[in-house]
Amino acid sequence: MKKVLFILVLLFQGLSAQSQYAVDTTYTVKSTYNKLIKKYPFITVAQAKENPRVDQKNDIVYYQQKDRVLHLDAFINKKNKSNPAVIMIHGGGWRSGNKNHMQVLGQEIASSGYTCFAIEYRLSLEAKYPQAVYDVKNAIKFIKDNAKKFNVDPNKIAILGCSSGGQMAALIGTTNEDPAFEDHLFKSKSTSKVQAIIDIDGVLAFKHPESSEGDMAAFWLGGKSDEKPENWKNASALSHTNKTTPPILFICSSIDRFHAGRDDMIKILNENKIYSEVKTIKYSPHSFWFFEPWFSETTGYTTQFLDKILK
Repeated sequence: MKKVLFILVLLFQGLSAQSQYAVDTTYTVKSTYNKLIKKYPFITVAQAKENPRVDQKNDIVYYQQKDRVLHLDAFINKKNKSNPAVIMIHGGGWRSGNKNHMQVLGQEIASSGYTCFAIEYRLSLEAKYPQAVYDVKNAIKFIKDNAKKFNVDPNKIAILGCSSGGQMAALIGTTNEDPAFEDHLFKSKSTSKVQAIIDIDGVLAFKHPESSEGDMAAFWLGGKSDEKPENWKNASALSHTNKTTPPILFICSSIDRFHAGRDDMIKILNENKIYSEVKTIKYSPHSFWFFEPWFSETTGYTTQFLDKILK
């Protein structure tokens, strides 16, 4: 009887821990498909292709703080013992979405000789900026600490994100080993440094002539731009772009506002002779990466860039 009570207590504690934070489930592949299908009747939801060389491991714990546990999914290419790694950040306006959104992309890129990781991070209903950035940087350190287990070369790491995840990927890549960010991470011999950035339709500057001041950004950043100007500046990858920024690939939709700050960033990269590419998928909507025919185009651009930079 005591054993049963003990198990029930543990179960209740687990459920209580999970219910301490709100979850926004509005941004899904299905809801996006239903939104887009009328205008783009030719689209289909991209499907993962099974590959015997890719070993998928879900819900690996990479960080725990009190009762909050954060997970990642790994897509390990077993052919080589040391693959370049791709850290993948889902979109959803910093408020919605989850790591499952990156599974199809993770499977496809891993099939091309990489080990990919879809990262869970704390969203804005639970934690404001910069907590999500710290979470992903901690995931990078965890992956490097366990590089052999995941068949990863810790010196060949790319960060990839879609939409708000693209914004975060660019910020994480441009703040490589920046003490203002690193000092808040868990202690490890590894750093959160990455060697390449792939920004899929994520803004580079929040306060910019090309950007629009959105409510979801303001919610994540803790206030509007006149209320939290430092957050709006510091969360922008453009503010940190310099001679130490790694090579970057921009994969863009046809919607200009998602590219805010990109051209200014490229100008700085060019001045410092840092490689960059821009690939625009014509006539595509935001969230194009979920659907064919754009998914194949996205993965093609991604693997070509990764092969050039990391192989």
